[in-house]
Amino acid sequence: MFGVVLASYAVNAMDRQIFPLVASDVRREYGFALASAGLLSTIFTLGMAMAGVPTGYLLARFSRKTVVQAGIGVFSVGTALTAVSSGFADMLAYRAATGVGEAMQLTAVLAIAASYFSRWRAAAAGSVNFAFGLGAIAGPAWGGRLVAGYGSWRAPLVAFGVVGLVAMVMVALCVRPWLSEAVAATDERSIVAGGARSLANRNTVLLTAISLLGGLIIYGYLGMYPAFLREQIHLTPAVAGGVLSMYGLGALASIPGGWLGDRWPPQIVLGASLAASAVLAWPLFSGMGGVQGQAALSLAWGIIVSGVLYVNLAGYHVKAVESRLANQASGLFVTSLYGSASVAGYLMGWLAGRAGWLAAAEWQIMSAGIIGALLTLGLRSREAQVSA
Repeated sequence: MFGVVLASYAVNAMDRQIFPLVASDVRREYGFALASAGLLSTIFTLGMAMAGVPTGYLLARFSRKTVVQAGIGVFSVGTALTAVSSGFADMLAYRAATGVGEAMQLTAVLAIAASYFSRWRAAAAGSVNFAFGLGAIAGPAWGGRLVAGYGSWRAPLVAFGVVGLVAMVMVALCVRPWLSEAVAATDERSIVAGGARSLANRNTVLLTAISLLGGLIIYGYLGMYPAFLREQIHLTPAVAGGVLSMYGLGALASIPGGWLGDRWPPQIVLGASLAASAVLAWPLFSGMGGVQGQAALSLAWGIIVSGVLYVNLAGYHVKAVESRLANQASGLFVTSLYGSASVAGYLMGWLAGRAGWLAAAEWQIMSAGIIGALLTLGLRSREAQVSA
C-alpha cells in the first residue's frame, strides 16, 4: 500500500519535470521572454507554498488518504489544461494550480511516512523522494520521446494528466486507513522524545531560512537548467531529457541520504550538501564536459541536492518539534522551500538574460549555498527529537 502511495508521488514528479523540458518550445510559440518562461517553469511552487500550511491544518480535519487523492486530481487536471492555454495569464494560472495539488499530496504523503515509520523519519522522507527520483527519471525521458514522436510539446502534458487521474483511482482502491491514518502504530514502533513544543523555536526558524535558500538552489536548477541545455548547448528535447533523467537517477539516493540524516547532525549533513551545491553550480552552468559531462554533473547534483539536502530539510523540520506537530512542521517545510522556489525560475532567467547563464548560477545558486551552509552552524541537535 505504501508502494501505491509512493507510485502516485512518482506521477507528481513526472508532471513537475515535464514543463521545464518543453519551456523553450512554449517560449518560441507564444513569444515569451526567458524570464517569463522561467516564471512559468516554477510558478507551481507558489501554489505549493500557499497550500502548504493550510494543508497541514486540513489534515487535522480530513483523512490523509482523501487529501492525497484530492491533490492528485488537482495537479493532473492543471497539467492537462496547460496544453490548451491561450496565453500567458491562463497558462500561469494552470501552472500555479498544479502546485496547489502537489502541495496537498506531498504534505499528506510526508505525514503518512513520518507517522507510520516514526523511528526512521528521515529515511521515510527519503523513500518519498526516492519515488520522486523514479518520476524524475521517467518524466523527461518519456516526455522527450512524446515531443519527438508527436511533434508537439502538448502531447506529454495531456498524457501525464491522464496518468495522474489513473493514480488517483489506484490510491482510492488500494490504500487502507491503518496505513494512511496511522497514529497508534507510531507509539508501538518507537518512543519518540524531545522536540520543541511550538513552531516558534530556534531550530525551526533556522531551518525555515535554510529552506528558503534551498528553494532558490533546487529550483534555480530544475526551473532553468533544461532551458540552458536547449538554448545554450542546443540539445534536442530527447537528448536534454536524457541528461535531466540523470538528476532523477541521483535522487534515488534519497533513502541512504535520509539514513545519513538519522545518524548525523544537521550541521554536517545539511552544511556539506549546501556547500557542495555551491561547488557544482559552476560546472553545470558553464556547459563543462559536453553531453556526457553534463549528464555526470546532473547525476551528482541529484545525489547531493535531492538525495541529501531536500530529504533532510524535510526530516529535520519534523524532528525539530514534538510529534503532535508533525503535520504543521511538514506544511511549514513545504511553504518555506516552495515559497522561494516560486521566484527561482524568474530570477534565474532574469539574471541569465542580463549577465549570462554562468553569472546567474554564481549569483543565485552559489551564493545561496554558501549562506545556507553558514546558517547550519546555528542549529542545535540536542533540542530535536530522539528515538529509543
